[in-house]
Amino acid sequence: MATMISGGTVVTAAGRMLADVRVEGAQVTAIGAGLRAPGDEVIDAEGCYVLPGAIDPHTHIELPTGGGEFNADSWYSGTIAAAFGGTTTVIDMITQERGDSLGNALADWHRRAAPHAVIDYGFHMGIIDVNPSVLDEIPLMVRAGVPSFKVYTAYRNRLMLGDSDLFAVMRAVAKANGLVLVHAENGDVIDTLVVEAVARGETAPRFHAVTRPAAAEAEATGRACRLAEMAGARLYVVHVTCREALEEIEAARRRGIPVLAETCTHYLLFTADELARPHFDGARWVLSPPLRTEKDRKALWDALGKTVEVVASDHCPWTLEQKARGRERFDRIPNGAPGVEERLPFLYTYGVERGYITLEELVAVTATDPARIFGLYPRKGTIAPGSDADIVVWDPAPRHTWSAATHHCGSDNSPYEGLPVSGAARHVLVRGRPVIRDGELKAEAGWGKYLERGVDRAVR
Repeated sequence: MATMISGGTVVTAAGRMLADVRVEGAQVTAIGAGLRAPGDEVIDAEGCYVLPGAIDPHTHIELPTGGGEFNADSWYSGTIAAAFGGTTTVIDMITQERGDSLGNALADWHRRAAPHAVIDYGFHMGIIDVNPSVLDEIPLMVRAGVPSFKVYTAYRNRLMLGDSDLFAVMRAVAKANGLVLVHAENGDVIDTLVVEAVARGETAPRFHAVTRPAAAEAEATGRACRLAEMAGARLYVVHVTCREALEEIEAARRRGIPVLAETCTHYLLFTADELARPHFDGARWVLSPPLRTEKDRKALWDALGKTVEVVASDHCPWTLEQKARGRERFDRIPNGAPGVEERLPFLYTYGVERGYITLEELVAVTATDPARIFGLYPRKGTIAPGSDADIVVWDPAPRHTWSAATHHCGSDNSPYEGLPVSGAARHVLVRGRPVIRDGELKAEAGWGKYLERGVDRAVR
């Protein structure tokens, strides 16, 4: 028996058409009219858009914080939130422990994700401790289906690599035909500014943005591009926030360097003004790099589909109790916010409905381009015969107000609290199986499948 998604407007990055979609088993088998056969199960999509399941290539689910503690999401709650937001695949950021191997880090993430994920998932490998044995593991990670490696130029003594280690990682990844992801901020400058601000008694959340200026991001972005150029590495700059960083990426591309760029939903919606809210409320918007100016926000919208190929979430939720650890000092507030459920609804509401992007461009930046860049296309990221039946029936009619009381991640707060939002995922299929049906959860823990990603399609 097949499943027929009937009566909807099928939208891909290439266009849209009124058509039915036939699903047999885990795959799409046909798109068109007159496909229904006796015994087919029918999903009514009349008045809805039929979208490829979104791919979020930047999440931090069940992130260890030390001492056996984690951020506010388990792999079960985090992937349920993703599904309600129309996301059917996440690529999560592994973080190597200092002194440990990449293989052990990968095994730890597999152990926690496999029994609980309700949607498909892959991994990026974060490298924070560089030595010859770790460099030797890079091709082993590629063979294990993890061809992308994240490095940091900030958070000294925790995550940050110096230039010599950055260059060594980039060369090793280039040799293995992988992709380097970089968190680009000048950590040394930021650390100096933080120490000076605290000494002056400037400890409220708004100083998080003051001490992490756009110039620090732009400098590190340009430096990462130059290092990648010398290493012969392909580069993907995560969570770009400002015009200056966009200019560095554009300059690198003019020199022929293969550099890709990502921004996040929160940079398209908010500015640093949110951090100045009274009574510590600004802590909800403490994330890194920080929110910027209105001009930067508009520049990012203008860059979508041009300098910026991907909109990710950088989903990293915390409880209010966890955020309160920095009540006396902004530099102790855990960085991050929920976003995996919010990404598609808010891009639809504030992007498509307001005319910043088309439906096709929405699909491109949330599904098709992430699939192409990270080695999943055409299995994921589109609706076509032979592709996985990762499908979202998006109903544009519902209107509601976003609230942490009704979202599905483990956080008890949200920077999107109180904002009006349009549309909702009425049905969500992952490899042909309903995870959301008529807005109700039908998820099965462990249904999510680990995706081994190949290097031959790691960059389009």
